[in-house]
Amino acid sequence: MNKVIKKAVKILGSQTKLANACGVTQSAVQKWLHCKTKVAPTNVGSLIKATNGAFQAYEIRPDLPDLFPHPER
Repeated sequence: MNKVIKKAVKILGSQTKLANACGVTQSAVQKWLHCKTKVAPTNVGSLIKATNGAFQAYEIRPDLPDLFPHPER
């Protein structure tokens, strides 16, 4: 289970609310949550905005350090 997405769902209150805030389907959020797919780089900003900055981009996609670098590296 993706801990970032789990926390984002908790912040927004449901998968559907998170999906609506990010402009994706509830099914997409469910896939993110259960690690079936990764959050697309184009959705990272909307996820950050939807959660009022609860996460940094590098936390959402740590596998893309060139695109979303960790601030301490």
